[in-house]
Amino acid sequence: MEPYSPLYVSFFYLFNVEQDYYKCHDVLEELWLEEGREAYYQGLLQVAVGLYHLQNGNRNGAVKLLTSALVKLEPYPADKWMGLDLARLKQDVQQYLIRLKQEPDLTESLSPIVMKLTDPKLQAKVEELENG
Repeated sequence: MEPYSPLYVSFFYLFNVEQDYYKCHDVLEELWLEEGREAYYQGLLQVAVGLYHLQNGNRNGAVKLLTSALVKLEPYPADKWMGLDLARLKQDVQQYLIRLKQEPDLTESLSPIVMKLTDPKLQAKVEELENG
């Protein structure tokens, strides 16, 4: 398989394990800038920032960024991309948006989005960070 940048691995650790959407945004933004501002990374960034806004009660900001994330991620393959189940992520974000639009006061009752990793090597690297 392909080697993964330590920044990419850290992003998934911070997103899935720590649920620290602010820090994972910072980490992936560095990679996004290094990699020429690829839309895939920008879409992941927007998911993280959207969830950060939601954590902080900015529902409108969350809806705007999650919607934009889907647009950025749309051109990428529907299933697996760079070790990520992108189809599932898109579906989870769409479900968040539906619920946020249907229930204006909804914030804390949403289950966290977990980015499902499809490459065992990437998953192992994330677990290494988790286990210290």
